[in-house]
Amino acid sequence: MAARKSGELFTILETNADGAVSDGEERPLNLSVDVKWFEIPFKRPESDEEEEVEEEEEEDEEIVQEPELKSAAAAAAAGEETVDAASFIAEGGCNIILVTGNGITHEEYEEESYYSSSNNCSDTTSDIDFSDLEEEEHAGLFNSYDLLDEECTSPDFWGEPDQVISIEPFTADSGPQHSLGDDADTLDYFRLLFPDSLFEHMVEQTNNYALYRQRRSGRSDPHWHPTDVREMRAYVGLNILMGINQLPDYGMYWASDIFIGNAGFKKTMTARRFEKLNQNLHLCDRLSEPPKGELGYDGLYKIRPLLDMLGNTMWDAYLPNRCLTIDECAITTKGRFSPTQYMPSKPMRKGLKMWMLCDSRSGYCHRTRLHVGKPGDDASAITLGYRTVTSLVRGLEGRYHHIFMDSFFTSVPLLQRLLQDGVYACGPTNPHRRGYPDALKPRNVGKLEPGEFYQCQHGNLVATVTRDAKVVSCLSSNSAPGIVGIGPCSKQDGEGSDGDGSSLSALGIPRPLPLLLYQENMRGVDLCDQLRECYQVGRPCKKWWRYFLWFYVNLCIVNAYIILRESRGGAPPASFNGKEFTQRHFRVRLAQQLIGDYQGARGMERAARKRHADSPLEYGHRLERMSERSRRCRNCTNKGLRHESVFGCKICNVHLCRGGCFSEFHK
Repeated sequence: MAARKSGELFTILETNADGAVSDGEERPLNLSVDVKWFEIPFKRPESDEEEEVEEEEEEDEEIVQEPELKSAAAAAAAGEETVDAASFIAEGGCNIILVTGNGITHEEYEEESYYSSSNNCSDTTSDIDFSDLEEEEHAGLFNSYDLLDEECTSPDFWGEPDQVISIEPFTADSGPQHSLGDDADTLDYFRLLFPDSLFEHMVEQTNNYALYRQRRSGRSDPHWHPTDVREMRAYVGLNILMGINQLPDYGMYWASDIFIGNAGFKKTMTARRFEKLNQNLHLCDRLSEPPKGELGYDGLYKIRPLLDMLGNTMWDAYLPNRCLTIDECAITTKGRFSPTQYMPSKPMRKGLKMWMLCDSRSGYCHRTRLHVGKPGDDASAITLGYRTVTSLVRGLEGRYHHIFMDSFFTSVPLLQRLLQDGVYACGPTNPHRRGYPDALKPRNVGKLEPGEFYQCQHGNLVATVTRDAKVVSCLSSNSAPGIVGIGPCSKQDGEGSDGDGSSLSALGIPRPLPLLLYQENMRGVDLCDQLRECYQVGRPCKKWWRYFLWFYVNLCIVNAYIILRESRGGAPPASFNGKEFTQRHFRVRLAQQLIGDYQGARGMERAARKRHADSPLEYGHRLERMSERSRRCRNCTNKGLRHESVFGCKICNVHLCRGGCFSEFHK
């Protein structure tokens, strides 16, 4: 942003259809092309200028006064001339004027704040703790947090919003990073995030856990045999298809009813085999798990291999773009689990909490952090948001990314720390946190009119309080003070803004630049959640770590779909014949390629019977009486019919109807 010229009131900058600014300057970061924005230079009131002249004349006297802000309501109470908001904006006025002394009228603060109900979260104490190694890594953050906190609470920290901020350009590489060609299909993109080595690890640990359960019970399982990579991939593919074709119980996919049962599921594996894989599925070695309370204990040990491997692949497959979002998401659970969080202000009141770093435009998830309970130490609880953000942005230092986050994370020490690391940030905050300027707190600002805002500044750090639908307090290090934007007016903006809403309805409510940037870029995690929630993967169970496993499988599918869409410019794979390639098509093709031509025990038995069908007499296949009691015909059962017969084939050990069922079954 260029420096403001002295004496210039403001400059109107309107964007054209191509998104360029009409006077040659660049638009602010990621603003919509239909947003009109202008700059209002900071100006002192006449009383402040007179006081400065008196201070220069009096050499022996020093007057130290703490600046405070004057609200429109205070001016009206003092009998000053007031104008409506529309004409006030048109004439170039804006309440970002600092006054000294007792020039502010304290009024009762009755407005419901934006931040008051956004993070009403009650954390339940969990028996899952972070590992000792993680606690040592975070120990150094406490000292830096205390130093920054002491600095921002000094009386002379905040000053007037008349400084020019400097924002370095973003020049780092970004976007998908792979060497796949034009003939790559959905499975190739999925392997970028979920490699074959992870399938091999799942097979190894699943077989080990099955033996562990048998040794612990003292008896062998006659229905279990070791799995392999092909079967594990087919198992995951069936779970993906269950998210598209959803049924109340997974046993219904193998039902004999032709309207409910799925022939593809029956061909791939039996219901009993699928159930055995569900029982023995595992990701870690239970024999080497450290007990709780001993050195090296890790509460996330059961999914630690998954976290380590996917954390690297998700970060390497797609380099972060300039604007990123940090927010939380919840994973739906059934049953009572110790890591479950109670969040009364959220649409999903109970669930497993996850913090995510996502791209603001595409929704690609770069990194995640699991929240498994409230930290026991008070200092850890205070710096929870600080620790979460610094761990999520690790590796972005000096690249000048722009991070957008909600009021749970945003604080003055955090933005200072990020600014030192070369990362800009913006987000609403709680004005009662330490370091936020006293002049902008609700008790000093009073009741604001829609569009009215006040700002304080410390270098690149700008604090803003304004009223949009509610009163919002925010902090930013990537936006200059005094920048105001007016977007397209909605019906809500016009109603109740002034006396009849007629003048403001044509302009819309002005919004400071930090709020505009936040509204435009704080949607990355929401986009990711929308794609992820469309088709859930996995079934409800009693083990908490299974929810995290299927969450990451689903997340890898969403990320792979985003990489394919951006790598091919929205074009579908070469072998796709449809017009529009959506996420549903991506999931169906991925599941089909994971399953491939795999057939379980029943499928191989049918293939063997097909080989002998050419000469059934040579192999002894003939229709004969099986027993005195009639049983269901296997061929009719496969077709969803119910017929019984005492005849059948002794070689195949199945009952068959007299007639065409014998020859049809052996085909």
